[in-house]
Amino acid sequence: MMAIADAPAYVCAMTEFRTLLVADRGQPAHGIHLVTTADLEAWLAEQPERTRVAAAAASFAAKPGEMAILPGLKPDEWSVAAGVAAGDDPYRLAALASRLPGGTYRLTNGRPGSATLGWLLAQHRYDRYRSNPEPLPARILLTSDPAQIDDAVALATATALVRDLVDTPAADLGPEELAAAVERQASLHHATVTIVQGADLERDFPMVAAVGRAAAPHRAPRMIELLWGDPSHPRIAIVGKGIVFDSGGLDIKPGSGMLLMKKDMGGAAHALALASLVMGANLPVRLYLLIPAAENAISGDAFRPGDVLHSRKGVTVEIGNTDAEGRLVLADALTRAVEEKPELLIDFATLTGAARVALGPDLPALFANDDALANDLIAAGTAVADPLWRLPLWAPYADMLKSGIADINNAGEGGLAGAITAALFLDRFVPADLPWAHFDTFAWRPAARPGRPKGGEALGLRAAWSCLRARYFRKNSDRG
Repeated sequence: MMAIADAPAYVCAMTEFRTLLVADRGQPAHGIHLVTTADLEAWLAEQPERTRVAAAAASFAAKPGEMAILPGLKPDEWSVAAGVAAGDDPYRLAALASRLPGGTYRLTNGRPGSATLGWLLAQHRYDRYRSNPEPLPARILLTSDPAQIDDAVALATATALVRDLVDTPAADLGPEELAAAVERQASLHHATVTIVQGADLERDFPMVAAVGRAAAPHRAPRMIELLWGDPSHPRIAIVGKGIVFDSGGLDIKPGSGMLLMKKDMGGAAHALALASLVMGANLPVRLYLLIPAAENAISGDAFRPGDVLHSRKGVTVEIGNTDAEGRLVLADALTRAVEEKPELLIDFATLTGAARVALGPDLPALFANDDALANDLIAAGTAVADPLWRLPLWAPYADMLKSGIADINNAGEGGLAGAITAALFLDRFVPADLPWAHFDTFAWRPAARPGRPKGGEALGLRAAWSCLRARYFRKNSDRG
């Protein structure tokens, strides 16, 4: 065991989101007029001549992302016309929030709703490695729904946490630093953290130890465990894949395949962010978070194709491919999570390229052994514009994971149904009567969009949080 206090501090300058979303108490502010293309003509007809002239001079057509500064009667009374799409899109104000002059603003028509998320995240920057980061002007949005401020700030903070962790290069985010990031969240919410490593890891989590041993001793693998909440409350477990860098091991990836592998701990980032939301909202649950942290490196001590590993559960695993290491560390973590007898188990992992081929970068693949849980997650994702797509735990494909010498092989033969066979491997370590959801997420945005820069991204986080919040606050209300 290692005391977490001995670990180096994780460095991440978080945006002060709470200063950017403020209750509207009538303070001076510039107005923002939200206009859709369908409403433009009617809106212009209601405006004074100076507004129509300014809009025409700016060629304002109310297309999403367009804006025009509109003069007022006095120099400091200017306002803004902003083109937006119809509907409650969380990012409908993001382009505006990244382009407006610094100052205080309020909407003149309607309420921000979920768009506060995009407003906040558009003003977040990951500039840890910039020699001279450009200072950003603060754009403050007033809201007439002050009760929603805490939720919006919490979601923005959790999303930024995922992005910043994923964007951090592996040289500065190894297993030790990942543990420090967990400790920081634990300290904010009075949770308990335990680190298992060394001989204890080899005994208790043998597949985590095997995957990470090539990077030891300076980047030694470990199991990070966080415990929080009232023991009398329902138990839930959240697991996140924490492969801080994936070379592929002895089945080495090509150079192009390694370019994004600093993001292979994206599952851990999602799991930690979800745990932070649970703790920050004081959700009435007993939370158990597990992050198996390791680097899949290459050395004379690396595990090999053809090796047989012993898992915590006792299931023996033949290694068909060392680049299918994420499911190995997750299997040991899931086994440990099950031992705590939770009533719900969720895991996040950047697990397979096959899921990306099937669904692209924006849609996490969702697997679940419980239809009610899957339906709740999909409905929650749709409601908060964080969509999921369910893929099947197609039992006949388990034959692809058969081994001639061990209980199971970690890599399916033939390369078909890669996301499904990976999920079926994990399914081997979860009891059928325990509701379980597995997110195979990309954790990366390959092209920038307003409020969503290229780089690390939270995909499936808001869906999972919305589902948990609805389920457990409702359960607590039902008890009461």
